[in-house]
Amino acid sequence: MKLTSSAFSDHGEIPDRYTHDGEDVSPPLAWSGIPRQARSLALIVDDIDTRKTWVHWVLVDLPVDSAGLPEGIARLPGGRIGVNDWSHAKWNGPSPPEGRHRYAFKLYALDCELGLARPTKHEVEAAMAGHILDEAKLVGTYASRRAA
Repeated sequence: MKLTSSAFSDHGEIPDRYTHDGEDVSPPLAWSGIPRQARSLALIVDDIDTRKTWVHWVLVDLPVDSAGLPEGIARLPGGRIGVNDWSHAKWNGPSPPEGRHRYAFKLYALDCELGLARPTKHEVEAAMAGHILDEAKLVGTYASRRAA
């Protein structure tokens, strides 16, 4: 599987538009190579450079026949939005307190639908155990203009 964004390259800088310093809209994402036997997709985005990994976005039960997500999506055409570490069921973009942080966008192909209404990352990870067929990762970086 492959996960990409037209807004930034793997290990490249996430533009301000997709962060708390900008418009805080979700970046466009595209994926390919989904296994034929997959029944749903899940996406988790988190800051991997904090003491406790900070979750920015949780999506579950995305349709396997989709090719990605457009920029600024607030309602999913299929699937559900989970709860991030701000207790919001939406995208909350990068806002590192200091320095440059890495943000991991992790896409999972699953052999089932999870059926979780508003799950946290930990609930999704527990439900995915034993059901992951493949995964892809895209990493973006960001250093807050406010912290500079």
